[in-house]
Amino acid sequence: MGSAILYGAGVIFVLAIISSFIFSILLRFTSVTETSLTYIIMAASFISLFIGGFISGGKGKKQGWMLGGGTGLLYLFIIMLFKYLGHDSLFSLKEWIYQGCFILTAMMGGVLGVNLSSNSK
Repeated sequence: MGSAILYGAGVIFVLAIISSFIFSILLRFTSVTETSLTYIIMAASFISLFIGGFISGGKGKKQGWMLGGGTGLLYLFIIMLFKYLGHDSLFSLKEWIYQGCFILTAMMGGVLGVNLSSNSK
């Protein structure tokens, strides 16, 4: 169960690195502004968390909501550590709401991952 959560969180961070690289290239070499990409970046974040929960649920093959939730909580913990230790600040109310939605999205991905992995056999 723990390895499935770690694998899902790893996928989330790999997808985050790839999307960050793509967005940074877009921002650097085009006239696109950061404010015009806000909703696209948010959608990419939700998709990454869903895919991470899906992978986690598929690896664990049972209790998808728990695996997805654990993956989302691990993501939350790492981001909170980065924000607190790196920037010496905590989440605002708006960021807590986003993180809660991220956890719910990862849980939905975990449930779907378990159901699709068990139906394929």
